[in-house]
Amino acid sequence: MNKKIEKVFQRPARPGMVGDGFRVFNYFPGIIPQKRVSPFLMLDFNAEYDFGASDHLRGVDVHPHKGFETVTIAYKGSVAHHDSTGNSGIIHPGDVQWMTAGAGILHKEYHEEEFSKKGGPFEMVQLWVNLPAKDKLTAPKYQPITAAEMGKVELPNNGGLVNIIAGELNGTAGPATTFTPVNMFDIRLNKDGELSTATPATHNTVVLVVSGSAIINDETVGTHAFVLFKNEGEEINIKATEDSVLLLLSGEPIDEPIAQYGPFVMNTSKELEEAFEEFRAGKFGVLE
Repeated sequence: MNKKIEKVFQRPARPGMVGDGFRVFNYFPGIIPQKRVSPFLMLDFNAEYDFGASDHLRGVDVHPHKGFETVTIAYKGSVAHHDSTGNSGIIHPGDVQWMTAGAGILHKEYHEEEFSKKGGPFEMVQLWVNLPAKDKLTAPKYQPITAAEMGKVELPNNGGLVNIIAGELNGTAGPATTFTPVNMFDIRLNKDGELSTATPATHNTVVLVVSGSAIINDETVGTHAFVLFKNEGEEINIKATEDSVLLLLSGEPIDEPIAQYGPFVMNTSKELEEAFEEFRAGKFGVLE
């Protein structure tokens, strides 16, 4: 049974700036409540934009996180990462950085130096993924995932390729480790390419059309559209009407209270107060 589409949202009207290096359109929680897309908390889409050449490294300076995970997917351009546990890395087009803030971390993200000097198209997605209460104090960690390391599903008839970041597609698994069941697929379809897959009816499921256009379960959607599915049915059928890139996310909802203030996502206001106290006390480490 096809998974029914609940609503197709168009791109938010205006972007906002995160630091000086990410010009993003916020799809949720801006236009969709967090609980409706749990375990996902936030999706910021830096639609393709040329920041121009710069000797200054644009980005987001040192800031804290606690209680969830951040996932940055690079489509165009390159991003560098440093955090207070000593992890660092650079992701290039097709790569992903997956950071578990857990019990608390400081980090910064900015345009990679060589990319910044040359400038050029920049296109990214950043997701926040919630952690269940039992895992909110897990030790921070960092998963750099290159495009080559992802699970690969070649589609028939030269239809395209699916890079599996997390979860499983038609028997092929992605490399990311997750705390709750999550599927995250980077879908690259050639014109007339088709993908058929299934996600559990209980999963909250969405598709972002990063570029191009497609027919998804008999509904035509264009560039930057955001498709929210009902929790009914399992089958998802996508046919590209031109060369297209799509991001499919599905996950088992975390049925727990969400208490959020800025970069901290806990279950109660008391836990939020504790997070601020820990941050002020320097318990998230040091990062310059």
